[in-house]
Amino acid sequence: MVHPVLEQVTTDVIDRSKKTRATYLARVDSAIDSEVYRAQLACGNLVHGFAACGPSDKADLSASVKANIGIISSYNDMLSAHQPYKDYPDIIKAAASKVGGIAQFAGGVPAMCDGVTQGQPGMELSLFSRDVIAMSSAIGLSHNMFDAAMFLGICDKIVPGLLISALSFGHLPSVFVPGGPMPSGLQNKEKVRIRQLYAEGKVGRDALLKAESESYHSAGTCTFYGTANSNQMMVEMMGLHTPGSSFINPGTPLRQALTENATEQVLKYTAMGDDFRPMGYMIDEKAILNAVIGLMATGGSTNHTMHLIAIARAAGIIINWDDFDKLTRIIPLLTRIYPNGEADINHFQAAGGMGVLIGELLAHGLLHEDIMTVAPTRGMNSYTQEPKLVDGKLIWEEGPGNSLDTSVIGTIKKPFSSSGGLHLIHGNLGRGMSKISAVAEEHQVVEAPAMVFDDQDDVVEAFKRGEMEKDLIVVLRFQGPKANGMPELHKLTPLLGSLQDKGFKVAIVTDGRMSGASGKVPSAIHMCPECEVGGPLTRVRTGDMIHLNTQTGRLNIQIDTDTFENRTQCIKGSIEHHYGMGRELFDSFRRGVSSAETGAINMFNNDEI
Repeated sequence: MVHPVLEQVTTDVIDRSKKTRATYLARVDSAIDSEVYRAQLACGNLVHGFAACGPSDKADLSASVKANIGIISSYNDMLSAHQPYKDYPDIIKAAASKVGGIAQFAGGVPAMCDGVTQGQPGMELSLFSRDVIAMSSAIGLSHNMFDAAMFLGICDKIVPGLLISALSFGHLPSVFVPGGPMPSGLQNKEKVRIRQLYAEGKVGRDALLKAESESYHSAGTCTFYGTANSNQMMVEMMGLHTPGSSFINPGTPLRQALTENATEQVLKYTAMGDDFRPMGYMIDEKAILNAVIGLMATGGSTNHTMHLIAIARAAGIIINWDDFDKLTRIIPLLTRIYPNGEADINHFQAAGGMGVLIGELLAHGLLHEDIMTVAPTRGMNSYTQEPKLVDGKLIWEEGPGNSLDTSVIGTIKKPFSSSGGLHLIHGNLGRGMSKISAVAEEHQVVEAPAMVFDDQDDVVEAFKRGEMEKDLIVVLRFQGPKANGMPELHKLTPLLGSLQDKGFKVAIVTDGRMSGASGKVPSAIHMCPECEVGGPLTRVRTGDMIHLNTQTGRLNIQIDTDTFENRTQCIKGSIEHHYGMGRELFDSFRRGVSSAETGAINMFNNDEI
């Protein structure tokens, strides 16, 4: 039986979304055809779609019998998470041919890495890249040559962008194919220690580079639990990965077998068969809330408090931060993966991984089982199983019923925290989000004077000058989507962590983002309204006393209301952030983007799909 709070939140979301969801599904229905979609093309159109193919594929694509998969990939060979996708198209094509289908590479999407761009001008393109990815993917699928789609993506904005695009082609069955994490390297705790020593000037760049290289050392996704691995968790919680496939290392026989299986499965779900599973119906209100629940139970990335709202909107579903807040009160924190603990994602997988986590939530009514998935038996019960290769054959067996390491995966009865890893923050400085799963309990409440900045580089310089050796709450303004594209501010984490380790009370309040890897310093981020539109942070002055309680979700400036509201707002021209490194190309994005609380959406407005 589903927990009554989850049932009520689900009912609220369904009721709130009735009009927009009905509009969306009507559009999906109007696009569905029981024959191959390329049959709608004129001969001149069709031949352009297979002109470069070999004779066999030309014959297959000329006919209207075999289903054709469109492959969308984020492959590039610079970034470790995406490099394994190089050979996937050939694997998929061969697997499709083996079971009587066809596959074509429909298009590639950009894949920028926030790890490369942190603290750099390019980071100001990061959030907007999500919408660029969605649009790029849509262009690839727009040729109407395809009866199903496979999406190859891993990191940060890439998976959310691909999900938005997949939902815009909601008449097609779709499956998402992970690449897997790199093997474990230098322990995350040691990496953080070296970073802080470097920030304090106690070790040189050579020592820092050595530590970073030993941590990020091979092909595959980074092993900490940031946005990339939160993506994989979230997609499996929605039933869009084959069961248990999220965290299998790249380059292994099991990884390839799972990719082949995903190809076979999606071909079974086209409109030409008798088990039609279009993406637009697979991702419903329950599937979206399953992703939110997974985020809370694992202390996942704060970025998804925006991305999930945008993804839901693409399916005609309206969720908000109040839904997140209601669910975090009933969903306990069940995992300890860095930055929420010392284990990495490979340790999580070894402890039982997604199967144990999903099984624990299902057993206590804290997850919707009855959603349409890409598993043969449809529901989430299939996701307590784990894949194995036995004599070269891929099978699924029931996974361990309990955690194999309770320091990494806990239980509902013995969680790491009674509430979820993300909390809504609100008060007279606006509304925002906070990730508390990695913050020690003694640091979760901070009352200290504000130190106000309008640029992250100014924070760095103040730290170097020794001006921050005191209790303080950094207020970093004009970092919202309209101001400068809302860059992540993870560059500041080692500095603030160093101050915290010296015994100072430290926190950060900003209308910007922090990385999915950020954690130990308490924060209130994504603050709305943002400063560029006159949000209350524009009235904060250095020295103002601020109280932040991440446990209760309260954030208030300790000034009487009349005095604070009558203050002159600070106005900062952010023109210097609008040029260079391609930023001048994104002016229309900055002008048209919605608030962080409404998903930082550019592609459709807040009221219509």
